[in-house]
Amino acid sequence: MTQPDLTSTPVRSHAGPSEAGVLVINADDWGRDRETTERTLECVRRGSVSSVSAMVFMEDSERAAATAREQDIDAGLHLNFTTPFSASRVVAPLIEHQQRLSRYLRRHRFAQTVFHPGLTNSFDYVVRTQLDEFRRLYGAAPDRLDGHHHMHLCANVIFGNLLPSNTLVRRNFSFRAGEKSVCNRLYRGVIDGVLRWRHDLMDFLFTLSPLEPTERLQRIFSLAGRFAVELETHPIDPEEYRFLAGGEIFRRTGDLAIARHFVVSRAQRRRSAIRTRAAVQ
Repeated sequence: MTQPDLTSTPVRSHAGPSEAGVLVINADDWGRDRETTERTLECVRRGSVSSVSAMVFMEDSERAAATAREQDIDAGLHLNFTTPFSASRVVAPLIEHQQRLSRYLRRHRFAQTVFHPGLTNSFDYVVRTQLDEFRRLYGAAPDRLDGHHHMHLCANVIFGNLLPSNTLVRRNFSFRAGEKSVCNRLYRGVIDGVLRWRHDLMDFLFTLSPLEPTERLQRIFSLAGRFAVELETHPIDPEEYRFLAGGEIFRRTGDLAIARHFVVSRAQRRRSAIRTRAAVQ
């Protein structure tokens, strides 16, 4: 695999989040395996990734947590209900409960939208155990949460109030008018509305890919000049890694600074939320 030429790529210095808006580039799957951690770490060092979402009970979770604490990398919890835990020591009940959830959530595409009363205890156990493990590894409770395959937004988690209150939680993806069906947008709006009662949300969420057409990312960067925008990335993907570690991201963002951490003040989010509502009315 061709690697980007990192020696000739300047490291971008960043200002903190402005009052006008903020661009946070967050890398998922921190700690999933050594390669994922190392690629993400390279992007963090280059200044092209603001923060990470950390998996626990995975093969590189321990080392990744130590690295994050040593290097002051902003880490939130990446809840995992669907990918088998790969750490060498995982208790049998956790494996059994997660397997039960994975079978259900992967059964059909709408499974996550239906509250399953028979899985209440399993969801509670798997969430609580991952929260406890994050505290052990990182020395503090997470103040930010999201989910592998976005399953933190499934009905059992949201309507079971399993996510700690007053935390920042990843919202649903943002779409332009006409990109999704009315029912799809309505459901996502309901879930985001429920989240806002107990949690802080960013104004917009997008994925880094697709990188083309260039107009897509330019629209996102334009929004980040006025709103709090999260851009989700997976540096294990070769194309995304080259884009971030090779410096192309800085050529695309121009004068727009990438946040150094996933830190957006609540006051700023409140102001941004007001502007978001005004913009869509």
